[in-house]
Amino acid sequence: MCGFAGWIIGASGGAVEDARLSAMAKAIAHRGPDGEGFFRTQTRNGVWDVAFAHRRLAIIDPEGGHQPIVDRARDLALTFNGEIYNFRELRTELVAAGETFTTDCDTEVVLKGYAVWGPAVLDRMRGMFGMALWDGRRQRVLLARDRFGQKPVFTARVGDGVLFGSEIKALLAHGQLKPRMDMRSVLDYLVYRYVPGPDTLFEGIVKLPPGSYAIWEDGRLQITRYYTPPDALPRPDVAPPADPAAALLDQVEDAVKARLVSDVPFGAFLSGGIDSSVIVGLMARHCDHPVNTFSIGFPEQEYSELDHAKTVADHFGTNHTPLVVRPETLMDHLPTVVQFRDAPVSETADLPIHLLALEAGKTVKMVLTGEGSDEVLAGYPKHWAERYAASYNRVMPRRIHHRLVRPLIDRLPYRHRRAKTLASTIGIADVAERWPRWFGALTPAERDHLTRIDARPRPPREEVSIPPTDTRSALRRILCFDQTSWLPDNLLERGNRMTMGASIEARMPFMDHEFIAFASRLPDDHRVQGTTGKWLLRRAVQELLPQEIIERPKVGFRVPVNEWFRTSLAGYLRDHLTGSDSLTREFYEPREINRLLDDHVGGRHNHEKLLWALLNLEIFQRHYRLPVA
Repeated sequence: MCGFAGWIIGASGGAVEDARLSAMAKAIAHRGPDGEGFFRTQTRNGVWDVAFAHRRLAIIDPEGGHQPIVDRARDLALTFNGEIYNFRELRTELVAAGETFTTDCDTEVVLKGYAVWGPAVLDRMRGMFGMALWDGRRQRVLLARDRFGQKPVFTARVGDGVLFGSEIKALLAHGQLKPRMDMRSVLDYLVYRYVPGPDTLFEGIVKLPPGSYAIWEDGRLQITRYYTPPDALPRPDVAPPADPAAALLDQVEDAVKARLVSDVPFGAFLSGGIDSSVIVGLMARHCDHPVNTFSIGFPEQEYSELDHAKTVADHFGTNHTPLVVRPETLMDHLPTVVQFRDAPVSETADLPIHLLALEAGKTVKMVLTGEGSDEVLAGYPKHWAERYAASYNRVMPRRIHHRLVRPLIDRLPYRHRRAKTLASTIGIADVAERWPRWFGALTPAERDHLTRIDARPRPPREEVSIPPTDTRSALRRILCFDQTSWLPDNLLERGNRMTMGASIEARMPFMDHEFIAFASRLPDDHRVQGTTGKWLLRRAVQELLPQEIIERPKVGFRVPVNEWFRTSLAGYLRDHLTGSDSLTREFYEPREINRLLDDHVGGRHNHEKLLWALLNLEIFQRHYRLPVA
């Protein structure tokens, strides 16, 4: 696990460019505190300068895996961020093909694999990665990202050249970019609570899409998609296994076992929910020592999962570390966490995850986590609700929903935020509005009522466009949206940034592409039955987990900002959004922003998701001070 940065720009050379490359590496030093390396060359015609900077977090082959790795005989160089879990199997293939190796790390396997198979090596790799590779024989640079976007790759044009890196801050450190705030991305952010790829809040800086690679050659950058999530396709007409629950658990166990390859101490984040508990239980089967587990909780018992985590830790005999945090501790870290993310922190859970990573980093360098299970096995209420949304909108005219149903929903007690979200969202007929709204902040109409931003919203994106010939079920459609937007642009980005900000690596067994392919072949009712999500997983772990863990309702990393925004943080919130020092207050209609604040503090409506999003946009802008068009 590492970080990289670099460029393909007009050749100039000299100490100035060396200093720029060093600054780019320094900007992401947290991703690789164990060392750094550099590579520079020029194209044969002398027009282009190619440079790589690498920061290393040593997990595999600490002594031999230094980067960038160079094969001078073939004129190849690679800087790589991630882990390839089947690198030893690939190495065996390559040795049989005549390749020789000087290290025991996965990075050399990727380099030699490219030499033999070209970009097709990406299809053979089981893991998570972002990478940049110089191919001197073909005079081109390959940038690539893993199938679901667990590892980031950002790019920006500089004239005819390209800057690239694992984080935006590395590109900014080059010094030639002068980005503005992309106001169309602000409009997207207020709907989604994150900026859907490939865009960012920095005008001109974009993400390489998941499951894609880009080839730069002679001034041109061409992007190719090499992987499509299986839920983007109709379910194959195959019968489920004779014992689907056992087969599912075998797939999860195989994904966990593959991720235990490490030459340094490791552990797991344990929330006490079913996903992280399954992972810890399967780790215990394959570790010859107690698993190191780490949990976080809050003084407010209704939000804390520490008791449930302890139940699992005791059940499997782990070496368990609980951490209790208080509101002032979390908010003290918020500006720092925004800087690590190079974006507003759209989920309150980013804060406790980062603090937990800091605690884990005292004793381990790698952890397994449970991200992705809900988006693959359908674990949220929206997944069963989507199965009825089309029927509801056929029988309930839009005007009746808005004139009669919505007012009734609004009268529900303040504490029933989730029920109100469910009841209001299911009545949105257009999936381009409904899917983002399940976890988003505003509908486009609500956003336009709140803001006074002079920018044209982007048209509906690919992930919410359903062609008339689409025969997928409603469940597969919403899961595909999760896997192509919510996961790479928010949840996986959070997992990567919050752990790498603490200089530890997070591995996610539920994001294994072979496991996801298996899950996608299951009938819909193996993932959702009635209002029960992750139905087959619950069946599969009956003998593995304590029954109280299997049956307990989903909580997740819930942070009590609802209460804090009404009490201890009410003044802090109002000052950031409407005070004289606010840099974003001009984005909003004063009457509307004050109404939102008054409604929330007065207990009439729970606007915590929206207010958190607005607060984080302000903190982001206070740090970056981006010019606004």
